[in-house]
Amino acid sequence: MPAVVRLPAGKALTVRAAADVFLDSLDNANTLRSYGIGVGKTAEHLGEARPLATVADDEIGGALEQLWGEAAVNTWNARRAAVLSWLGWCAERGYDGPKVPAWVKRMPPPDSETPARSKMAVDRLIARRDVHLREKTLWRMLYETVARSEEILGVNIEELDLAGRRAPVKAKGAKPRTRRRGVTREDYVLEPVYWDAGTARLLPRLIKGRTRGPVFVTHRKPGPSKAIAPRDVCPDTGLVRLSYGQARALLDAHTAIGGVPGTGWDLHEYRHSGLTHLGEAGASLPMLMAKSRHKKPENVRRYFHPSAEAIAEVTSLLAPGDARR
Repeated sequence: MPAVVRLPAGKALTVRAAADVFLDSLDNANTLRSYGIGVGKTAEHLGEARPLATVADDEIGGALEQLWGEAAVNTWNARRAAVLSWLGWCAERGYDGPKVPAWVKRMPPPDSETPARSKMAVDRLIARRDVHLREKTLWRMLYETVARSEEILGVNIEELDLAGRRAPVKAKGAKPRTRRRGVTREDYVLEPVYWDAGTARLLPRLIKGRTRGPVFVTHRKPGPSKAIAPRDVCPDTGLVRLSYGQARALLDAHTAIGGVPGTGWDLHEYRHSGLTHLGEAGASLPMLMAKSRHKKPENVRRYFHPSAEAIAEVTSLLAPGDARR
């Protein structure tokens, strides 16, 4: 049942009061955290003691421009959305106030700058003799599942379906399952990811002799003072789950240009590369969305970066009938 927010009666809302009652109405912690920044800073900029009804539309636009006009596109869009939601919420409840002016537009998100590595480059890196089996398996699994790094690192051995070449993962933004009457359970809605032959050959070798605990573990046991959740410890070896930071550093160390730290590949490049190669092979947009588990088509398109060779090949389809013989 949604929370009941009691609005001030008998007087116009001040900017601060309007911000507070709106933020109090939000029951999602992540939304509250994000909107709190946009709405809170805008209220401070406008003057918190002013009646909301005295604020002009262009003042809202000016505040957004001054506060986040030079910020990254995603930041601008997030702050604009927060203020838009705030003022719309107040208007729906009959309180006079400004609107976000039409000239304050949402910016189109930029194309992703993460590169898509060639399939040959991916295969060569994983085939290197100086790369440990753990890294080979992780990188191949990231590439074939096109899953997020945190999702794959979070998988436990008992969750693997080796025969079906799949495993359930806690997806980004996963919501907890709920019982009746709104009592939250600790488990989350899970989504399956799928891999193919490359991962299927490596996984049994990696987990040989282990039956439970994290698939990807460190090579050393943690110190006695470090608190570790039971799920993140292998009961057979005492080793703990490999962290995202450790995995990223290992990939960077193997791919750094001239050995300079921070110049190597990023784990997210496997997701980009896998989706790009599937698109180049002819996978449809709905199939790419199903594979990546994106909900919006535009979020899939920004991952798809066809190579020059793929573009040249598809262009050849436009040649006269006898020119391609």
